[in-house]
Amino acid sequence: MHYFANQQAYFPHKSFYHFSFNFNSLLPSFFPIYSSIRQFPSTINTSSLITKIYTMFNLAFLSLIFSIIISSSDAISQCNGPCNTWDDCDGQLICINGKCNDDPDVGTNICKYNPPTPTNTCRPSGTMNCNGIHPIYHCSPPVSSSTPAQLTFNDFSEGGDGGGPSSCDGQYHDNNERIVALSTGWFAGRSRCGKMIHIRANNGRTVTAKVVDECDSTTGCDEEHAYQSPCRNNIVDGSIAVWRDLGLNTDDGIVPVTWSMV
Repeated sequence: MHYFANQQAYFPHKSFYHFSFNFNSLLPSFFPIYSSIRQFPSTINTSSLITKIYTMFNLAFLSLIFSIIISSSDAISQCNGPCNTWDDCDGQLICINGKCNDDPDVGTNICKYNPPTPTNTCRPSGTMNCNGIHPIYHCSPPVSSSTPAQLTFNDFSEGGDGGGPSSCDGQYHDNNERIVALSTGWFAGRSRCGKMIHIRANNGRTVTAKVVDECDSTTGCDEEHAYQSPCRNNIVDGSIAVWRDLGLNTDDGIVPVTWSMV
């Protein structure tokens, strides 16, 4: 709401800035032409001209002051924008350490970046007749911060059901080690050899294990693979130590888990 009386302007504003100007006293100082015109001889009809100029200056000066007030006081910051108080931030954002951010008490996630879930474009590259017809894969689903997988049990010791020695180091391993083999796509041409992964079971328990081998999704039914079928493309093949730390029973055979790189 704005009102004008006695040549003064009053601006109620949410930031409580009040301004009052006496334009009769200000105009002669700011606008010399106005003072000059007022000194014209009385025989010159200047009344209409003075009124128009006076009105024009009034409106121009009012517009300038009003624009400055609005631009400086109504600035609303978005995520990570500068702020001094909560009123400086948009919507449910609050001012934390000089920046607008989510309110932890409300639990908003306006400023938190949530990357889109990767699309699984992995498809079988064929089939193989090995203890039945099985698809073969050269890829696996995308890896994320919580990659769904199937946990299977593997014996990494010599003579165990894991077949030949581990692909990464050419060695057999003690099953008391926290170690895993990954499906071909996740094994990624040995690029994850020796890397640590974090595994979480549905019971909430977690374990960190080292990648030492490939669970081959492209072939099987030979001595190297202990005459087993090709792995599925979403397998984390864990030692007994991994199963034990997750509080799982190997008799279950296959259990859903999630995993991520450490």
